[in-house]
Amino acid sequence: MSEPRTIAFDTRLDCEAQFLACIEASQATLAVFDPDFSVFPLGSTRADTALRSFLARGGRLRLALHGPSHIERHYPRFLRLLRDYGHLCECRQTPRSLRQLTDSFCIGDDRHIVRRFHSDHLRGEAAFDDPAACELSRHRFEAIWQESHLALQMSATGL
Repeated sequence: MSEPRTIAFDTRLDCEAQFLACIEASQATLAVFDPDFSVFPLGSTRADTALRSFLARGGRLRLALHGPSHIERHYPRFLRLLRDYGHLCECRQTPRSLRQLTDSFCIGDDRHIVRRFHSDHLRGEAAFDDPAACELSRHRFEAIWQESHLALQMSATGL
């Protein structure tokens, strides 16, 4: 086990780099919440490669969001990934009562986290090998997950 480390960021490039590092450091679970996923680069080639590798190892991805329209319009690679690995991925949409939530985070294996303090800004931090840093967001994610309903389900004919 490595020593816990925390990295602050405030640019899109640094946020994306930490998001990819979190995916790559994770083995079993990824729990991700963002209002629309316009900043987390789900549609990039690097994210697609990292997520496919994670899922090919048997990892499980849970994604919670307020609305899927940005993903549907801008991330065709991610939609193909959902088609290919739908048995290991689940996406849920929050109800209206949770639409005021504005933070954004990705938790890997309950020990790595990339967190933006507000989804309208890029300022945030990443913590690796630090389960304590993930605890509050993990509880928030589980509460969000329980209140949300299925979204972005793939069928034999597509979306």
